[in-house]
Amino acid sequence: MNTKVKILSALKSVYDPELNINVVDLGLIYNIEITESNDVTITMTLTTPGCPLHDSITSGVRYSVEGLEETGKVEVNLVWEPAWSPDKMTPEGLRLLGR
Repeated sequence: MNTKVKILSALKSVYDPELNINVVDLGLIYNIEITESNDVTITMTLTTPGCPLHDSITSGVRYSVEGLEETGKVEVNLVWEPAWSPDKMTPEGLRLLGR
């Protein structure tokens, strides 16, 4: 299993507590960059800019990836463009949301 797949798997353990859906299936993860030294930058968003669980979710993302043997330093880059919308969700996320 390559490092990116392991990172995505680890990220599936991080849930948005209000929706009870993981950040991958919610479509919150926009990009994962891995350097030659295995440092990781995750570009992500949240469902709303005023999300009260901002720190909890971004910390969960960082800690879940830092826990992998294959990764070095982990940075989470929170962006608001493009804005999140339900069309970014995976089919599994939509199913969990009841759509």
